[in-house]
Amino acid sequence: MELRVLHYFLTVAREGNFSRAAEKLHLSQPTLSRQIKDMEDEYGKMLLIREPRRVLLTEDGELLRRRAEEILSLVEKTEGELLSNDRSISGDIRIGAGESVNFRLVMQVAKEIRNTYPDIRFHIISGDGETTLHRLDRGLIDFGYVYGDLDPAKYHQLSLPARDRWVVLMNNQDELAQKETIASADLHNRPLLLSRQTLSPSTHGDELLDWLGKPLEELHIAGSYTLLYNASLMAREGLGCALAFENIINTKGSDICYRPLKPEIFAQPFIAWKKNQVFSKASQKFLEALKNSFL
Repeated sequence: MELRVLHYFLTVAREGNFSRAAEKLHLSQPTLSRQIKDMEDEYGKMLLIREPRRVLLTEDGELLRRRAEEILSLVEKTEGELLSNDRSISGDIRIGAGESVNFRLVMQVAKEIRNTYPDIRFHIISGDGETTLHRLDRGLIDFGYVYGDLDPAKYHQLSLPARDRWVVLMNNQDELAQKETIASADLHNRPLLLSRQTLSPSTHGDELLDWLGKPLEELHIAGSYTLLYNASLMAREGLGCALAFENIINTKGSDICYRPLKPEIFAQPFIAWKKNQVFSKASQKFLEALKNSFL
C-alpha cells in the first residue's frame, strides 16, 4: 500500500467525485480512476460505489478512509519531527483535550514555550477522554488533557493545580433554577443530558455517577452530548438538565443558568503521555516546561 495512493483515495473520499479529486491532485481522471481500481483489485475489495455524479464509500472504504487519515497524519507528524534541528527548535505539538476552563493552564505554558521557540506550533484536537486516549495510543497526539487515574503501566500523568466543579446547566424557567444548590434526589425523575463519556466506560465521570446515587438505567436520560455548547442548546429548549463542568458556557445575560451540586463534587485534570514515548525536540521542551510549572 503506497502512501501516494492512500492520499489519492482520501482525496476522492473527501471530494466525493473523481473529477474534482483529479483536478485537486493535478492528475487526469482516467489515471486517478485506474490507481483506485488497482488498489481495489489488489485487496479484492470494492471501496467505492460509483454513481454518475458522485462516489460513495462502501463499508470497507469507510474503514480505509479512517485508517488513511490516521496514517497520513502520523507521517506528517513524523516528517515535522525529523526536520526540526537543534539550533532552532521547531515543529508541531498536538494535544488532545476536552472542554474545561482549566485547560488555560496548559495554554499558559504553551505561550511561554512559544515566546522562547516561536517556530513551535500547537494543535489542539478536541474530543472526550476516550477519544483522546485512543489518539494518544496511536501516536496521533503527543499529550492528552484527561481526567481520572489511568493505567500506570501505559501512561505518565501530571496533575494540574486546579479542579473542575460539576454543575447542572438548565433553562432559567426550570423549577430547579429557583434552588441555590441541586441534590441528587432533585434529578432522579428529571430528564437528564449527560456527556457521551459519562454514559460509557470512561476516564472520568465515576464521581458523578456515585453522586447521582442510581444506576443509569434507573435515571431518565433524555439525551447525550460531546460538546457542551450543543448541550446548552438542548437545555435552553427545555429538553433536559445537563450535568457538566462549570463555566465552559457563559450564561450571563442568557436564558440558561448553572446551579452547583450538593454536596459539591470535582474532577481532577491531568496531562498524560505514553510511557516510552519518543518525543520530538519541541515536545521534549514542552514537557520540561509542564513539569517545571506543575510539579
